[in-house]
Amino acid sequence: MGGRAAGAGVPDELRRRLGLSDAVLIGLGSMIGAGIFAALAPAAGAAGSGLMLGLALAAVVAYCNATSSARLAARYPASGGTYVYGRERLGEFWGCLAGWAFVVGKTASCAAMALTVGSYVWPGQAHAVAVGAVVALTAVNYAGVQKSAWLTRVIVAVVLAVLGAVVAAASTSPASDAARLAVGDDVTATGVLQAAGLLFFAFAGYARIATLGEEVRDPARTIPRAIPIALAVTLVVYAAVALAVLSVLGPRGLAGASAPLSEAVRAAGAGWLAPVVRVGAALAALGSLLALILGVSRTTLAMARDRHLPRALAAVHPRLGVPHRPEVSVGAVVALLAATADVRGVIGFSSFGVLAYYAIANASAWTLRPDEGRPVWIIPVLGLAGCLVLAFALPLSSVVSGSAVLAVGAAAYAVRRAAARTP
Repeated sequence: MGGRAAGAGVPDELRRRLGLSDAVLIGLGSMIGAGIFAALAPAAGAAGSGLMLGLALAAVVAYCNATSSARLAARYPASGGTYVYGRERLGEFWGCLAGWAFVVGKTASCAAMALTVGSYVWPGQAHAVAVGAVVALTAVNYAGVQKSAWLTRVIVAVVLAVLGAVVAAASTSPASDAARLAVGDDVTATGVLQAAGLLFFAFAGYARIATLGEEVRDPARTIPRAIPIALAVTLVVYAAVALAVLSVLGPRGLAGASAPLSEAVRAAGAGWLAPVVRVGAALAALGSLLALILGVSRTTLAMARDRHLPRALAAVHPRLGVPHRPEVSVGAVVALLAATADVRGVIGFSSFGVLAYYAIANASAWTLRPDEGRPVWIIPVLGLAGCLVLAFALPLSSVVSGSAVLAVGAAAYAVRRAAARTP
């Protein structure tokens, strides 16, 4: 992508500053965030005592997606993730559709994470706190990706410590009952699929480092190693937390919980931990928001380079080496949403968009030749099928709104192409 410029004297190339540990931590910061605090209750409401089956299914699909994304990122180490892969392997339309699904879905997720921060820090002023969080983290990202990686490192460490305390408290509680983990009559295939789709929201950051491919040192080696490591660590953490909370609250108690982890430590007789969990949830949401803004701004940069978004957004700060115009633009849109939106329903909407995004990633990976690092054929096939099944198993409102957004993106692409052909 060398030689492209956003304007006279304005560079559009990023600097390679991130190593393996930075890449893994950005992936962990994207996944071990507010998803585990927010997605367990609605997933338990869908699957009942089959929650762990839903988690396992979501993990299988996530593994396939992560493997496909890692192989593609090694082949195309540029900002934009599946937007770039779809464009290069399937054609411009599919790349544009993937980028549209990512930017719209993840922008909504940014607002949801910001509102999660507000609801934990100051429930009465959740929208105001959310806007403040967006402004602050946009400023951090603007200062440089290395500073973002450093802050992510701190957040991940604190959140892991909080989740470890929750697991320990629940596991040693007299209220813990392993029988509650048994699969009961409340489990249906539809419920498990819906739970897997909702829990996918909590896994969806594992390939965030792929969208930062242009800023990774030795990307052909670093990215394929970083993505599976981050996913494996996250799966272990999620499984431990889900088992611990289920053992204390049971499926029905978990489904009705507004703050599942806080209620779990109270039920376990460790009420003193509840404020700590609130702080951990807020920090987790901040970590997710930080990584989300990074990913959306890089995809925006890539799409602007190809004129699917305004070309003025395809600019990199000459001194800081960050896509400053996309950073500010994304931050402004997210702040507006955080000031006005309702967090309910956003998880399903975001999951639909991201599942569509990774369906295109798996289809792209299928087209790789063996000498290009194609994964074992079953991985992209399972990934593609799993993404489509989980997407359409989501609540109907999420399917309808997500499909409408993809249709708008496809229509915008068709209009732009038609205009380009007009003399």
